[in-house]
Amino acid sequence: MARPTKDRIIEKLPEIRFFKPAGVPGHQLETVEMTMEEVEALRLKDVEGLKQAEAAEVMNVSRPTFQRVLTSARQKAAEALTCGKAIKFAGGDYRLVRPGHCPKCGKKMKKGRTRQDGEDSRKKPCHDCDGSQDS
Repeated sequence: MARPTKDRIIEKLPEIRFFKPAGVPGHQLETVEMTMEEVEALRLKDVEGLKQAEAAEVMNVSRPTFQRVLTSARQKAAEALTCGKAIKFAGGDYRLVRPGHCPKCGKKMKKGRTRQDGEDSRKKPCHDCDGSQDS
């Protein structure tokens, strides 16, 4: 039996959830469905320009998992663009966490905090959840 998929962290849901080629009625189109974590992987890597390791950390997944999600998203986007298919964003295993909030409890965190080792802690759990950070 496969291990259950853990929720991936998503900071921003897309405002528009459906794209289609212009001039073709929707009922005549095939649709490619892209999960929300695939859309987030595209946003982090290709729009925000994060390195793979940074983007994987933001989404709370391993680098190989991030690469699989990103590859799937790019394949679906390429299929839709080259074959004239619509793209629908829906579903997936994700949890929405607003930027600047704790990824575990969702509580607002202070801006500009750094860990004692100098690492940026915006993507790390808050003091209440982690227990090792200074507030």
